[in-house]
Amino acid sequence: MASDQKKNQHLLWRAGFGPAVEQLQDLQKYTPREYYTALVKASAKAPQYINIASDDLLQLYESYLTPGKRGILTADDRRILNRKQQAAVKDLNLYWLKEMIASSAQLREKMAYFWHGHFACRNGNLFYNQLFLHTLRTHALGNFKTLLKEVSQSAAMLYFLNNQQNKKGHPNENFAREVMELFTLGRGNYTENDIKEGARAFTGWSANPRGEFVFNKKQHDDGAKEFLGRKGNFDGNDVLDIILEKRQTATFITEKIYRFFVNDTIDKDRVQVLSDGFYKDYDIGKLMERIFTSDWFYDDQHIGARIKSPIELLAGIQRMVPMRLDNDNALMNLQRILGQQLLYPPNVAGWPGGKSWIDSSTLMMRLRIPQLFNDKDLMNVKPKQDDDVMMGRKADGMANVPVKQTAKPASGAGLINAKIDWPQYITQFEKVKREAIFPTIADYLFQVNNAGVDQVAAKFVDSTARDAYIRSVTIQLMSTPEYQMC
Repeated sequence: MASDQKKNQHLLWRAGFGPAVEQLQDLQKYTPREYYTALVKASAKAPQYINIASDDLLQLYESYLTPGKRGILTADDRRILNRKQQAAVKDLNLYWLKEMIASSAQLREKMAYFWHGHFACRNGNLFYNQLFLHTLRTHALGNFKTLLKEVSQSAAMLYFLNNQQNKKGHPNENFAREVMELFTLGRGNYTENDIKEGARAFTGWSANPRGEFVFNKKQHDDGAKEFLGRKGNFDGNDVLDIILEKRQTATFITEKIYRFFVNDTIDKDRVQVLSDGFYKDYDIGKLMERIFTSDWFYDDQHIGARIKSPIELLAGIQRMVPMRLDNDNALMNLQRILGQQLLYPPNVAGWPGGKSWIDSSTLMMRLRIPQLFNDKDLMNVKPKQDDDVMMGRKADGMANVPVKQTAKPASGAGLINAKIDWPQYITQFEKVKREAIFPTIADYLFQVNNAGVDQVAAKFVDSTARDAYIRSVTIQLMSTPEYQMC
């Protein structure tokens, strides 16, 4: 039976991005239910819209949007606009990662992170990305019906899945297919005819350059349709409503949430009970409460059963050991090397997760990250090639702005330049006896059995002084395979 400390760490890793250094002394004081109540309260406030666009980018984009000014934009202006957008999307990535690390609204950011993988979307337009991210963060714990419709009418997703090309008499089936296969019902729970009829219902759905949803009535097929056994003159909203009426939608979403937040191995009976409750109102917050406040969530079989995603790993380290990073490019390269770049999924299916996070090259880099943060060490690993170049390249929402083909990623070489606030971390252990420091730190860092780790890690720790000992123990333990699990 796990202690309250271990259970709370389990909760903080699953309902957030791991315990923060300032929480260590509280992990034994409160029950998991009390902790979850605090997480909900901290995430109750609506998120602020993240706008990282510079004044010069805004000015260029306004010129692009204004018909009278668009004609005076030179080819160089358009290239500059495209380049600034690409750089700004990177800045948005890093800003959100910092929110994951520093925000008290851990539950909301973790749920938004989950939906960001579920509704995988890649877009080169900064403003579409900002709107899309705000939708995910705003509705992360709200009603799934609302979230689905907001995502389905977002400029980022409509352009990513080519629905601006979906017109009466010339339907494009991409959007209708993915809505059913990946976002709601799951493969095998609809027919090819449902895709065709659904695509007809979504004709005329598009967005303007400002990212506002547009329904073009002239491009909409208003004829009778037969979809999932229903007949009528359906539009896109009708199709989404019919999909939500299917219990399979609640089951599909619940199974995916269970795999992400609980265990890759599905307990079908448990998922059935959860999905039955979810189907009644599609309330995401209630579903998560049923999971995180249940006794079975804290069973030993679920603790330490998941491999941390690259983002969870990077965020978790920085929450435990507070630091400031001066080299943002190095942090972006780390995301690429590890195989997960925020706002840039490999394809519309998102990241497969689980064991796919680990291979011979990514494991070695994962084990090396704590050393890279702590030392003046160079990254000399080249990021992997993008496995799906075309997905997202046609979807930047700027059809008239030239977009270069995806270039090879830059080399991963570079200093991290992390300035670690070791005094804040070391203070947490000032009352711990010297002989108890190693097991105490290990207990905070590991969610799995760490038998034998002390014998290996102890060979590389600095025992010259107490502070040096705490620092080196922490770095060595974070550099183990055991730390990869949560």
